[in-house]
Order: sequence, then C-alpha cells, then structure tokens
Amino acid sequence: MEQYAGLDVSLKAVSICVTDASGTILWRGDVANDAIAVCTALSRHAPGLMRAVLEAGSCGIHLYRGLQGASVPIVCVCARHAKGVLQCRVNKTDANDAEGLAQLARTGWYREVYVKSTQAHVIRAHLLARKQIAKARRDLENQLRALLRVFGLKVGAVARAGFEARVRHLADQLPAVEAPIDQLLLVRRSLLSADDKLIKEAKAMAAGNARCRLLQTMPGVGPLTALAFVSTVDGPARFAKSSALGAYLGLTPRGHQSGAVAWTGRISKHGDALTRALLYEAANVLMVRVKAWPPLKLWARKLAGRIGAKKARVALARKLAVILHRMLADGTAYRWKAAA
Repeated sequence: MEQYAGLDVSLKAVSICVTDASGTILWRGDVANDAIAVCTALSRHAPGLMRAVLEAGSCGIHLYRGLQGASVPIVCVCARHAKGVLQCRVNKTDANDAEGLAQLARTGWYREVYVKSTQAHVIRAHLLARKQIAKARRDLENQLRALLRVFGLKVGAVARAGFEARVRHLADQLPAVEAPIDQLLLVRRSLLSADDKLIKEAKAMAAGNARCRLLQTMPGVGPLTALAFVSTVDGPARFAKSSALGAYLGLTPRGHQSGAVAWTGRISKHGDALTRALLYEAANVLMVRVKAWPPLKLWARKLAGRIGAKKARVALARKLAVILHRMLADGTAYRWKAAA
C-alpha cells in the first residue's frame, strides 16, 4: 500500500502524519528532532512510504540530510508555497501542519527546493559572520557620532584607520563621558580585529578553491564575491540555463498583469541579498575602478548614458551573474576580448 508522510519540523520535535493514497490518516505522532528517531518512526508506521515532505527552514536542514543519507524518499518544499495550503485550516497546530504536508506529498502540489551542500553552508557562515560584524561596527561608530553630537562635537568624514584618534581628540574636551566612549572604542577595536581575521580566512578559502580562482579572472570580482557566488549556486548543474540566475538572485524587474492592467516595476530582490549586493559592488568596480576597457565595461557605460548609472549597474550585475555561471559550467576563464 502506498503511503505518504508530512513532517512539521520544530526546534526540538518533529510532528509526523502518515496517510494512504486516498488521503486517509493512518498514523500521527511526535518524535525528537533527530534523523534516527524519524527514520525509526517512518519504518514502523509507513513501511510502504512513497514520499515524505518537510518545509524549507534552518531546523530541517540537518534532518533532511540525515533522512536522505538513510535512503528515505524525502522532499524539501518551498515554505512560502506550502503556507498558502496550510493557512486554509481553521486551527494552526503542528499536527494539522503535518497533515497538510502529507496531503501535499500525496497530491504533488508543491514546489521542491534545492538544499545546499555542507560546503556551501560553511562558506555562507563565514560571509554572514563578517556581514554581522561589519554591521555591529557601523552601529557603534554611529552611536559614538550621536553621543558626541549632543555636546556640539562633530566627528565628520574620517577614514576607518583615523576614526578612533578623531573620537579621542573630541572626547578630551568631555572628561565626564570619557568612560562610555572608551568602552565603545574598546568594543570597536575587537570588532575590527574579528573583521580582519574573517577577511583573511575568506581570502584563504577563495585561494584554495579552484572555482573561486576561476571566477576571479572576471574583472571586478574579488574573493568575497567569488565565495558568495559559489555558495549560492552550489554547482553549475543546478541551473539548466545561465539566464535563470538573474531572476533567482532578484535582479530582474517585478511584473504584474491582470486584464488591461500591466506594469513592470523595480527588481524583485528575491533570493540571496548578500550575493546580490556583492554582485552590484563588482559591477560598480568594473564600471568605475577597472582602468581597462573590456567589451563588458563598454556596454555598461553606454547603457548608463541611456538609462542612468544605477540601473546600468543592476543590469551589469545581472549580466555578471549569467557570465559567472557559464564560466563555472564551461570551466573557462574570462576572456577580455572576443575570440577571433
């Protein structure tokens, strides 16, 4: 007998619902969020399991890998699409969500999502940690500026290396607030040290990765951009067409059409925001800082003259994503000039 299972994953437990091909519930239960416990429950209550479904999320990634390694027919579905089905139920409970996921597994009305490899998540952990540290440092600097501004002292435009000296020079005029300023500057020095260490680690990771070295032959693409792109794509075979990268990274215009109404808006900004931002920076570097004039830069500068610099950078970032994916797929370095 064909059986289907829905797994509603939380931090500590997994709610399981097993149905048959007609949608009749055969078993419900809760087990610990552990691949061995889930495998044991499924083998006992669903021996004829055809498909098990769980939603995409941080709590279910390790469970998905464990079940996949145990040869369980597990599918990870898009949580945004599953929400449209699950919210039709009057009462939202883990058991009801598991039942809804089991019905999705039975009918096939879901959109399967790709679960990235462990290596991709390791790279992403480094990049996200550096991003969070940079944000904390920026918040501290803004707090110091605001603290001094109350007393009529303005830090002004200053480089990162000279920021602490400038703040201390102004703080000498305010002995009463010297203690909080010293502590904020102490934390800032610690964040700067951590940021420098993570950047060094990222450069070492990029230098030791053949795919990152290949991507850095593209002008404007540095080690951080290469690492972010490799962790996002996680293998060129994942996308059948390179042109799909623009929409996947949210670099294509948002569209709406209904009857006589049709409009095209700004870019959708779906997908990985970190990779999208780094590609935009790479496009800016190619347009402004690269002294040579490859055909890609010439195209972007001409486009900027027609539609503006910001839109041209977005278009160039989208084109960079497409070219970088094709470079990974073909294993060829960037060619500065067209082949004869």
